[in-house]
Amino acid sequence: MKIYGFPLSPFVRKVVVAVKEKGLDAELVPSNPMQPDEEFAAASPFHKIPAFRDGDFTIADSTAIVTYLEAKYPEPALLPAAPEARARAVWFEEVADTVLTPAGSPIVLNRFLRPKLFGTEGDEAAALAAEEALTKPLAYLEDAVSGEWLDGAFSVGDIAVASVIRTLGYTGWELDASAYPQLSAWFGRVQQREGWKAAVEIEKAIFAAAMGG
Repeated sequence: MKIYGFPLSPFVRKVVVAVKEKGLDAELVPSNPMQPDEEFAAASPFHKIPAFRDGDFTIADSTAIVTYLEAKYPEPALLPAAPEARARAVWFEEVADTVLTPAGSPIVLNRFLRPKLFGTEGDEAAALAAEEALTKPLAYLEDAVSGEWLDGAFSVGDIAVASVIRTLGYTGWELDASAYPQLSAWFGRVQQREGWKAAVEIEKAIFAAAMGG
């Protein structure tokens, strides 16, 4: 089993955590969508990350990959069985992928990618505007925390939202515990899960190799 991508991406991280939560082994193959090699391109014809291979089966897109994992390796479940709970798990994944990630992307671009990887100056005004844009989805998620997790049992929704928050952390941004106490406590619980910790160790190793350390 192989996952193609780079762990700074919350979409790649989502898949790595899902694999580890299910107790599976997969190799994370660092892949650049701007310079795709043959193996990566075979799994991702439009050069999107993450891409995935399990034997002869290949697919790209984090939601498609998690859907496959859930069908083939159903335990432990990352999508609840009850229709309402399953829908809400998918909804929180959607919030992470299409609301939280786009809102926070200018922070990652201007405070991490441009200055640290591309060697160019970031646009701090754009980053500050993005911080403001994050307040609405974060406030929504603060109110959404129900018990230990976002909605009952731990699910792909929790993984997806936490993955975006971790990516933002690379920029020096932190979740404000005074403004979002429930969400901050929830994120702390996610970070204590064995699947999350295993994924973080893989991430650290990839970054160390990429940065020459």
